[in-house]
Amino acid sequence: MNKAFAAVVFLFSALVCGMASAGPTPAPANAYLYIGWPNDGEVVSHDKPIRVWFGLRNMGVAPKGVKFPNTGHHHLLIDTDLPPADQEIPSDRNHLHFGAGETETAIELPPGKHTLQLLMGDDRHIPHNPPVHSKKITITVR
Repeated sequence: MNKAFAAVVFLFSALVCGMASAGPTPAPANAYLYIGWPNDGEVVSHDKPIRVWFGLRNMGVAPKGVKFPNTGHHHLLIDTDLPPADQEIPSDRNHLHFGAGETETAIELPPGKHTLQLLMGDDRHIPHNPPVHSKKITITVR
């Protein structure tokens, strides 16, 4: 097999298998992500799960693994700062992934002050370029 043909076969295989880096996924210039509820400064009860509603304008929602222009999926950041924009968003109790395309959730938090922020991730859980994130809000759980 000649070297040029072998290189083309390898590149094609890498793209199909997802081994080749696609680089950062561009974000629509006018994308706007926000938390619809609870509101900044809201006092909520710890007696029941807290419903968090995700708002998104000028961008679509697609499940993880689905690469389609101007889409991504939500990540809810709890009591943490934005992760590095060039790395996969962590998945832990402070970084909740909604890779099935969910646009709301119910969470339980202990009493006290907490911060919530949304961050869109691409098909690989990596923030878009530029990152699409909401304002960080603070709520009080009583």
